Amino acid sequence: MLLTGFGTLVGLLYLAMLVLAVIALFFAVTAREDAYRAADKQKKSFWLIILGITVAVNLFVPMLFLQLAGTVASIVFMVDVRPALKAVSGGGGRRGGSSSDGPYGPYNGGR
Repeated sequence: MLLTGFGTLVGLLYLAMLVLAVIALFFAVTAREDAYRAADKQKKSFWLIILGITVAVNLFVPMLFLQLAGTVASIVFMVDVRPALKAVSGGGGRRGGSSSDGPYGPYNGGR
């Protein structure tokens, strides 16, 4: 009975790693190519290959070391590359507003 519960927990961890890799791959695909260059990150093709291999490994190759390496790559993309891409692309987290808005409100040119 304990072994069954452990198997369920490991299965859920594998599923979580797969979901994270798929989400990271989706965000990598939808980002613009020039945003990667502007954010001074690796090329888009680099991240698509790394994250695509991660998804394939999680789906078809039950090797924990490769899955963990792919999970680390997915985490790096989500916490480092994606925020930089959003900042460069103008998706800095604000909803609405204009391009002349500062951190404390609209910039009025010193008037």
